Amino acid sequence: MKLTPDLLLRAYAAGIFPMAESADDPEIFWVDPERRGILPLDGCHVPHKLRRTVRHGPFAVRCDTAFSAVVRGCAESTPDRPETWINDEILSLYVDLHARGHAHSVEAWCDGELVGGLYGVALGGAFFGESMFSRATDASKFALVHLVARLIEGGFSLLDTQFTTPHLERFGVIEIPRSEYRQRLAQALTIRARFQPGLIGGDPVTLILQSSSQTS
Repeated sequence: MKLTPDLLLRAYAAGIFPMAESADDPEIFWVDPERRGILPLDGCHVPHKLRRTVRHGPFAVRCDTAFSAVVRGCAESTPDRPETWINDEILSLYVDLHARGHAHSVEAWCDGELVGGLYGVALGGAFFGESMFSRATDASKFALVHLVARLIEGGFSLLDTQFTTPHLERFGVIEIPRSEYRQRLAQALTIRARFQPGLIGGDPVTLILQSSSQTS
């Protein structure tokens, strides 16, 4: 069966997502982890040093202005990540989803250059984070903070990170069983959220801290 944008959206709604073994492998397989990484939007932690970077650092944030370039950046091999799972078909599929308004990028820019960012898929009140990259210190972290703030302001209830890593755990990412994830996903899909390219509330750090304090 040919993988299409519509089939991809149905897969996300069912709790599964696609990957390739490597950027050079044309085959795609479905992933349905027994334990899923999520970042609770009311429990995001922004380290103090990163707060200063977000508020006063060298980066400008843009959303959805260079989507394909962000995906290509995520597909690049680096010394820390020699192999990636984003092949040409995945790039094409997500560019199509972006054109339909379902996939979004958060971008970090410095002196007119794209230096980091992330992308993912929005469906109902769920945002499925796919990948991130950084060509400058803290650029991907900067993008993640801006993503969380936009999801909070847009009314989302679920940020799916797929897996957990030490890097993501610093922000409050937790791991939950597949059954609990599907319950949260089903609830999130009933929400009419809206991805916010710009922040009405202004400062993303303040938005995140306010959201965390309201549930503490």
